[in-house]
Amino acid sequence: MNEFQIYPAIDLRGGKCVRLFQGDYGQETVYADSPVEMAKSFVDAGAKWIHMVDLDGAKDGSRINDQVVIEAAKLDANIQVGGGIRSREDISHYLSNGVSRVIIGSLAVREPELVATFIEEFGAERIVIGIDAKDGMAATEGWIETSHKPAAEVAAYFASKGAKHFIYTDISTDGTLAGPNIDANRQLVADDVSQVIVSGGIGTLDDVKKVKQAAADSPIAGLIIGKALYENRFTLKEALSC
Repeated sequence: MNEFQIYPAIDLRGGKCVRLFQGDYGQETVYADSPVEMAKSFVDAGAKWIHMVDLDGAKDGSRINDQVVIEAAKLDANIQVGGGIRSREDISHYLSNGVSRVIIGSLAVREPELVATFIEEFGAERIVIGIDAKDGMAATEGWIETSHKPAAEVAAYFASKGAKHFIYTDISTDGTLAGPNIDANRQLVADDVSQVIVSGGIGTLDDVKKVKQAAADSPIAGLIIGKALYENRFTLKEALSC
């Protein structure tokens, strides 16, 4: 069993570090002008992994803030990145420039067979399937569109294709600080070879502890924390030591 990981989150828009409320591009808060400096502060606090999302890329379907991500990948931590990754070239671009894992979301919903070939080509350790859900249905294009595919169905397909890492985001909780949807994460994959990273809703250290407790007897293997850190609800060091 892999060590439980906490992933401090850096969302990129216009080259800056921002957070959205429930994925709404109209409800944005800018927290830092330098995402790389923010990443460095997380590394200094003890982060082994950093979760980065190119929000511009997710919305537009192309790499936009990739150079910021590549610069952050030079730090002493592993970077996993999502947003705007739509092709084999996008994956190769990041992985060949120091990024540890890439997250594929919209493309996994729209073209699952193609993404299955990426898992085979690049390896299950390098590809993360990002499933963002509204009312249990997978959302795409930076959460702007909702598909007709149940999140659990998408997860089951990729688990059968050897996917090891999943990120499940309950959009209704993201950026709300109201607590994570742990039950939805527990139920996402039944296959014990898969690992789920919880995303969305973390507001207190008690939330962090609950996710870690749930990880003891479920596929949950990690936790993404964003807004709570930026609004000083607790520090990354405190979360890491829970």
